[in-house]
Amino acid sequence: MSFSTTTKEEIARLETKNKCCELAELASLIRMDGTLQISTNHKYSLNIITENASVARKIYNLSKTLLQLPADIVVRRKLRLKKNNSYLVKIYPKGINDLQKLGLVNQDGEIQSGIDKDLIKTRCDQKAYLRGAFLAGGSISNPEGNYHLEIITNDENLARDISQLLNKFKLKAKVSTRKNFHVVYLKESEHIFEFLALIGAHQALFEFENIRILKGMRNQVNRIVNCETANINKTVDAAVRQQENIRLIESTIGLKALPGSLREIASLRIEYPDSSLKELGELLNPKVGKSGVNHRLRKIDEIAEKIKLQNKS
Repeated sequence: MSFSTTTKEEIARLETKNKCCELAELASLIRMDGTLQISTNHKYSLNIITENASVARKIYNLSKTLLQLPADIVVRRKLRLKKNNSYLVKIYPKGINDLQKLGLVNQDGEIQSGIDKDLIKTRCDQKAYLRGAFLAGGSISNPEGNYHLEIITNDENLARDISQLLNKFKLKAKVSTRKNFHVVYLKESEHIFEFLALIGAHQALFEFENIRILKGMRNQVNRIVNCETANINKTVDAAVRQQENIRLIESTIGLKALPGSLREIASLRIEYPDSSLKELGELLNPKVGKSGVNHRLRKIDEIAEKIKLQNKS
């Protein structure tokens, strides 16, 4: 299963003892994935479709135990290969009061826009509502790749309210539009980590953090290797250039024309082409530090450059 699926499986099994939290979560699940159907004889039906069996079971159980409403589950089997079954949960509210409890209609009997504030009065209610929103319309990328968590809805006001609710917890959520849908998203790993803790996805949180630490270690190792490789390439290129310049001097004015200190380091560079500046300095008598060796080789480079300019003219 994907990281997103295992996270949903975990939080779908969470149980809360507070009825207000259960109501907030159920209301969020229905609001995100549900449609309200009214028959000709004014009977209500809430239809919620999900591809997650655990989510369907949670909606069914909460509607029965929390609101004592009749409910059914219909399994829709997909005929195409590699397609998940979908589950239709049908809930039968007894009247307008049940719809108001779920925050679907306001006191005037009109469709509620955004989140009913009575459902999210406390922090635990707010967490429960976000958990339901993620279960119904959320997804999270595998942390091995890019960090990305999103909650999708076709209701602009609901997306705005979910974003504001996330930002109450300082998660810096943003909203974008994708075709006819509104996407609430988090992109920073720290904020996704905090969101998982917020909704009670502790196993997913530990896995997410382990992967994040491993990625950080791999990135650090890669940076060190790349830095060392760049330094090695730079050292090799410099050594090759120095040897070419020394041979140019030898073939034109001769090494004897160089001052003693430069002649000595030039001979050592030809004799030990792969040695570092520090190693070359150790071979000198008396010994010279890395900066001293580098200074002498730069002088040799300058002499070689003058010879090249004279040859051109």
